[in-house]
Amino acid sequence: MNIWSDEFEGAVTICNTEGIITYMNDKSQKQFSKYGGGKLIGTNLLDCHPEPSRSKLVEFLKNPITNVYTIEKKGVKKIIHQSPLYENGIYSGLIEISIILPQTLPHFIRD
Repeated sequence: MNIWSDEFEGAVTICNTEGIITYMNDKSQKQFSKYGGGKLIGTNLLDCHPEPSRSKLVEFLKNPITNVYTIEKKGVKKIIHQSPLYENGIYSGLIEISIILPQTLPHFIRD
């Protein structure tokens, strides 16, 4: 089955409420290839995160909130959007979308 995120240009990773990775699109599998790529599906995200990220993730899994931030690694800027995922109104896990940002990014204020 081909879904919208399979070929999305950002990395999409989904885990269930226990932190088990249930989905990684192609970009996510490539992004995490040195850690196993698609073989990470079925493993626990908590095992992939050192402190303090691990504790934050535990808290997000217990108390679903949206967490958005930017990072820069080796000169590449990304925005990371982590959000609760719901199926039929029931909390089912977390989705993380990671998108590479251009070096200069226009910002528009619209009233």
